Amino acid sequence: MHECLQENVRRRRTRAPAAPAAGFRVPCGPTPRGPILERVPRTAEEQPTSTNRGERVAEQRRSLPDSAGVYLFRDAKAKVLYVGKAKSIRKRVASHFNNPSTRGTADMLGQIESIEFVATETESEALLAEQEFIKRHRPRYNVRLRDDKSYPYIAISLDEAYPRVYFTREKHRRNRAYFGPFSSAKRVRETLDLLGKVFQYRTCEGSEPGRLSGSPCLEYYIKRCQAPCIDVVTAGEYRENIDTIIAFLSGRYRQIERELEEQMREAAAEQEFERAAQLRNRLRAVRSLLERQRIANEAVGTLDAIAVAAEGTDANAQVFQVRDGVLADRQSFYLENAGRREESEVLEEFILQYYGSAMAIPPQVVVAQGFVSTNGLAEALAQRRGGAVEVRSAERGDKRKILELAQRNARLALDQDRLRSEHRRSRRIEALDGLQRALGMAQIP
Repeated sequence: MHECLQENVRRRRTRAPAAPAAGFRVPCGPTPRGPILERVPRTAEEQPTSTNRGERVAEQRRSLPDSAGVYLFRDAKAKVLYVGKAKSIRKRVASHFNNPSTRGTADMLGQIESIEFVATETESEALLAEQEFIKRHRPRYNVRLRDDKSYPYIAISLDEAYPRVYFTREKHRRNRAYFGPFSSAKRVRETLDLLGKVFQYRTCEGSEPGRLSGSPCLEYYIKRCQAPCIDVVTAGEYRENIDTIIAFLSGRYRQIERELEEQMREAAAEQEFERAAQLRNRLRAVRSLLERQRIANEAVGTLDAIAVAAEGTDANAQVFQVRDGVLADRQSFYLENAGRREESEVLEEFILQYYGSAMAIPPQVVVAQGFVSTNGLAEALAQRRGGAVEVRSAERGDKRKILELAQRNARLALDQDRLRSEHRRSRRIEALDGLQRALGMAQIP
């Protein structure tokens, strides 16, 4: 289903002042030009009968199916205002109109000119379809990442004999490994700096290592590069080091410790004492780093703890990535919540958006108690991951402590952001007030 909702959507829509709800069905298989969504033809009874906006929308609501799927609200210019999903499209749309719980919802209802829907077989398919439409249309009243720019990733050029590890905002090139997304460029650069200190990789540009002069650069002398350009290491040895970096970024920490210890013992047995000393130092650095970042017992395993704090039109999401009991990373994302939706709704939309662009999905996602739709969400994430995903609340133990830490950080980040916004607003008012006095104006410009 996920593949059936990518990119190509065929919409032969007929514009009419009184269009009933436009229905689509998901075809069973791909076409020669790729999977599409097709419009379900209207019957004679479904033709428009009213020119009044309220009556027209009411007619469209009556024609909605009592089944799972996705619905789209459009304004007078046919722009998508909101995309939602439901087990029953008819009942969910009715709840928007009968009980507008927030001011944002009330504002949105006053702009709706038409309603469209896509019927799906299951709730998990509806979740995936919803995110595809949100990604395509970027509706104002859906939860959105505040920054429109592409989020940064770490890329590894596996298509080169001596792969590079570098910063990027693209993730479409073949034969390259991508890790992320990261919440900021600063976090990517900090991670790259750490990898350079511990594992040593080349930073020179181009598919081949080295400079025209034939001499190694400063990175080699400060022990940040293994200098493959002057054959200090072989291509095989360099690739083994890159594999270790991939394992580190993937959170396979126990595997790294075992492999480094084994390599160190093998080098010592073969009396390669200099190499054994290098591996020993690397092992110590890895263990020291992991101990500093260990926040739980190894039995906790691999999971993401995700928490959201929302207030008004602003929200913040925190993703605590735990790998083998170690806090591998903490991501902070600021969100736009124009619809002023509840935190549970914000959380669900964020999770699907986040994992829609993430390079890896863990086997377990920990969320706050009382979060609904975990079964449908777990199925949707499992389809993306290609394996089972458990979405659960944490009631006790280390997992609960990790989630509470994420929740506190989300609230603190949101409060700090609002304080910064208020400070910027105060400075603007002071500047305009000064301009008013300087120019002798009657009011603030």
